[in-house]
Amino acid sequence: MSSTFDPAVLLRLCTVPKIGSQRIRKLVAHFKTPENVLSASLRQLVRVDGIDHTLAVNINKGGDADFAQIQIRLMQKAHTKLISYWDAEYPTLLKKIADPPILLFVMGNVAVLNSQGVAIVGTRNPSTYGKIMTERLARELVGYNLTVISGLARGIDTVAHKVVVQEGGATVAVLGSGVDQIYPEENRALAENILENGAVVSEFPMGAKPDAPHFPRRNRIIAGLSLGALVVEAGEKSGALITADFALDQNREVFALPGNINSPKSIGCNRLIQQGAKLVVTVKDIIDELEGQLNLFERSEKKRSVTLSGDEEKVYDVLSDEAKHIDRIAVECQMPTSQVLGLLLSLELKGVVQQLVGKNFVKS
Repeated sequence: MSSTFDPAVLLRLCTVPKIGSQRIRKLVAHFKTPENVLSASLRQLVRVDGIDHTLAVNINKGGDADFAQIQIRLMQKAHTKLISYWDAEYPTLLKKIADPPILLFVMGNVAVLNSQGVAIVGTRNPSTYGKIMTERLARELVGYNLTVISGLARGIDTVAHKVVVQEGGATVAVLGSGVDQIYPEENRALAENILENGAVVSEFPMGAKPDAPHFPRRNRIIAGLSLGALVVEAGEKSGALITADFALDQNREVFALPGNINSPKSIGCNRLIQQGAKLVVTVKDIIDELEGQLNLFERSEKKRSVTLSGDEEKVYDVLSDEAKHIDRIAVECQMPTSQVLGLLLSLELKGVVQQLVGKNFVKS
């Protein structure tokens, strides 16, 4: 993967004290390359709007070259790619937010950052209802070939990522630490599984530890990569509400799952709905809202690309998104239960049917 600018020079520029991403973009636009910025004279630098003498002096010092070289070595060791704001691979949606990061450290499939996606966020301590609904909605989003974006945190984030991995879909985990510093630690294996089809991404450099101020910045990227953000379950002061706020600020859709009015875990979602968020009962509510922005095909159309025999077709056609017991399936297909079980096993192996507890089955 080619980079528009030398990563080492960009890393040095980012280490200049008090410079910030907006000034870096302005300077590169003015001087054309990061190298030109670092070699510019004090007189040339102070002519740029927002660059005072103190900052010009700091820029003139050239940044921290040692830091840049250490970062490059760490990236090579961890098979991490560096994407800059000026690279073709930089996510188009993220570029549209007020303060897009200059650099993204990416492990996994870089292309997935430019796919159509929906964020799923929520409490770190979900109820059973929250977990079940997250599993259902994430699975259905995969069925529509949408990427699921979240923050790898405990709770709703973890449930969403896991379901997508199990379904063979694409998911993006945005971290509040370096991509080589997986947090929480128990999600390290999950992060590795995400890399099969998705990506782990951060704006924070290699080796950066998780730190409280990092997470709101992480949340703006989650929202920024997404067409819309779904809040599944959130308390009154949940960090998921920060993601929803960023989504609103970025002119993205906000969706919320309604919850029990007596549950503290649903206060945030119910309030979002009061304030105008789209109430979500099924994933179709999300799809309907995003329809004008999406290139979609239904899950059934996606799955029907698999070749089915005549009897498999008959069994498949009586299934739906709602769980159906084997006995009912056999009656509707007018086949012996033993024959239907064999056909369902074949459909499971083809990835178009999923077995639930109690010999119930649904379309995958």
